[in-house]
Amino acid sequence: MSEQARKTAEALEYLTGFGNEHSSEAVPGALPIGRNSPQRAPLGLYAEQLSGSAFTEPRTHNRRSWLYRIRPSAAHPPFTRIDNGALRSAPFTEAVPDPNRLRWNPLPAPAPGTDFLSGLWTLGGNGDAAQRAGMAIHLYAANADMTDRVFSDSDGELLIVPERGGLLLRTELGLLAARPGDMALIPRGVRFRVELLDADARGYVCENYGQPFELPNLGPIGANGLAAARDFQAPVAAYEDVERPTEVINKFCGNLWSATYDHSPLDVVAWHGSNVPYVYDMRRFNVLGSISYDHPDPSIFTVLTSPSDTPGLAGVDFVVFAPRWLVGEDTFRPPYFHRNVMSEYMGLIEGAYDAKAEGFVPGGGSLHNMMSAHGPDHETFDRASAAELKPQKIDDGLAFMFETRWPITATAQAAGADHLQRGYDDVWQGLQRHFRA
Repeated sequence: MSEQARKTAEALEYLTGFGNEHSSEAVPGALPIGRNSPQRAPLGLYAEQLSGSAFTEPRTHNRRSWLYRIRPSAAHPPFTRIDNGALRSAPFTEAVPDPNRLRWNPLPAPAPGTDFLSGLWTLGGNGDAAQRAGMAIHLYAANADMTDRVFSDSDGELLIVPERGGLLLRTELGLLAARPGDMALIPRGVRFRVELLDADARGYVCENYGQPFELPNLGPIGANGLAAARDFQAPVAAYEDVERPTEVINKFCGNLWSATYDHSPLDVVAWHGSNVPYVYDMRRFNVLGSISYDHPDPSIFTVLTSPSDTPGLAGVDFVVFAPRWLVGEDTFRPPYFHRNVMSEYMGLIEGAYDAKAEGFVPGGGSLHNMMSAHGPDHETFDRASAAELKPQKIDDGLAFMFETRWPITATAQAAGADHLQRGYDDVWQGLQRHFRA
């Protein structure tokens, strides 16, 4: 299946622009003109609205798409509870929030036949999925396609960050290819299936229970910079006209529920609207920084933000540390030592992170909860303190961060995992006293 999926991925075309009112039809004439729900939809299709926001939210925040499908979503049998596997959801009550700094190696290789859904493993999170507040951090490791089964998440949107192996995401609205260096965003409730572009795949998932991700305001930055709206790619319509049993799995209020349809629900022939999936190449991020001294706070690396009820305080931010130049004069150039009111989970996609010389590897991750002191390890500090301050290109790594306003509580499986690095605190123990009065 990997070769077929790769050929499909290579031939994909996209619509562009984050938050745009897109429209697409896989068959000419499938989209009605001048109205959303005509008495008889074109080509014998069913008209259906998919709302990603309340009807009365401001127009700038309102997200909905009209779908024109072979069968309506309402035509399905009852759902029944199934086992959650290693997937967990908020509220996270298996353990108390831990103020210690934690770091993990990559997930172990999965058993043969593990697909994306079966390979999801929850590290932790915060909030309450039923109250639509907070977030969860999952990792995935897979070596098989999702075959004749489809997943949707009623609890939140899914931001998927591949670290190893590409993914072909077959969604209701069309197909996306996400490879290492990309991120994919699947809106709440959108059904999708994952096929692998390589023999195996591994990566990270942020499940956002709160307000949908949006581009951050730029303020004094001005009109340009950070992630450009036009670099986000949405799918064109593509449908499956499949009449065979398909398992549809829905995550609802923290639990998995399953129903077997007699057809594929990925049967949308045409659609229009703003509630759509995206893929984004993180290497296109327009990094801004200081050209005099010091360097801006890491908020300057925000790709997407999920606003909360407090202006400027995000439910979760998605931040990327992309290749960039450092030119600050008389400046300690790696990330500075700090304690933060926000909580930070950091992952690494490739290369090395400039604040950690060892131990932080692609596929792994670190958790620094609110007010936990962190910063460069002693080797990085010693090297950066003595470095010649000429212009320096950071181009050998791609890291990211899920940053959230609430503490992240680790699951029991994460707190006791074999791949949890014991002794993470030791990376700072070599920092020597240099004070001279």
